[in-house]
Amino acid sequence: MSRRRIFNAGPTALPESVLKQAQAELLDIHDQGMSVMEMSHRSAGFQAIIDDAVAALTEVLAVPDTHEILFLQGGASLQFAMVPYNLGDGGAYINTGAWSTKALKEAQILGEGAEIWSSKDTGFDAVPQADAALDLPGSTAYLHYTSNNTIYGTQFSDMPKSAVPLICDMSSDIMSKPVDVGAHALIYAGAQKNAGPSGVTLVIGEKELLRAAPRREGVPTMLRYDTHAKKGSMFNTPNTFGIYMVGLVARWVQSQGGLEAMARLNQQKADLIYGVLDDRADVYVGHAQRDSRSQMNVTFKLRDEDRTSALLAAATERGIVGLKGHRSVGGLRASIYNAVPLEDVEVLVDLLKTF
Repeated sequence: MSRRRIFNAGPTALPESVLKQAQAELLDIHDQGMSVMEMSHRSAGFQAIIDDAVAALTEVLAVPDTHEILFLQGGASLQFAMVPYNLGDGGAYINTGAWSTKALKEAQILGEGAEIWSSKDTGFDAVPQADAALDLPGSTAYLHYTSNNTIYGTQFSDMPKSAVPLICDMSSDIMSKPVDVGAHALIYAGAQKNAGPSGVTLVIGEKELLRAAPRREGVPTMLRYDTHAKKGSMFNTPNTFGIYMVGLVARWVQSQGGLEAMARLNQQKADLIYGVLDDRADVYVGHAQRDSRSQMNVTFKLRDEDRTSALLAAATERGIVGLKGHRSVGGLRASIYNAVPLEDVEVLVDLLKTF
């Protein structure tokens, strides 16, 4: 069977060259006589792998010396709790979709969390623009936002301005465009969109924050950032294969020209799809407002929703998978992360033009 054209929201496409390198090294990595999945995480061989992954991410993301990178587990969902556990009560949340709603809920379970902006009333079809006024409570400990929303297809084009520590769930657009890491106190991201396979969570934060004791009493050992920072992400057994893959993907991004090149390619892919949706407005209707459209997840519906199954069947005939929208909103969704080739997007656009 030929390789499919993968538009899954995540886990999703990985660069083919990365998959081939992992295949070639699967049984014997770096002449160690074993797979990375068989190596002790305490060995010098694996230490070299994790060190290279950290170095590659540091270079690609331009991580400043004030910050460090951790490889954790539990996905962004665990970070929803770790953030308020470690930073304390009084988080302010910009609510732009399902994931920021969940993050806010976790903060409120543990203590105080304030929703300071939301597009829920319009179906989460927008994010606040750069000039939006964000009214922070006087006791705000940090400001949290989700940079890209996979379910609703919206994305921040600029990070929010904040006088308090800025926290970002960057799970679905990390490494897709340049970002000012130093302006954030903490960034976290599940790897399974742009950074690697599922099972690895990237945490990039200020060293002082990550190594400080939690501001809340009684935080369990595994939920403390300082536990992992002081042990170099190896307090317990990490996802060794996942970390190895993240390193390969970061090196691949470098080989493609870095984040500036990724941003140009991702914009080109998004413009192609949004272009046909706009040209055929009698057939398709997009979900996101124009100034909030995502470059990662294009969400739309057919005006005649009864024909959705026919479109999905036509996509399958062309080797396209992953177009079905999230169960909570229905419709269609094309996720066009870094590793989705321009050629695959062109095949999808041809289908949308002719359907």
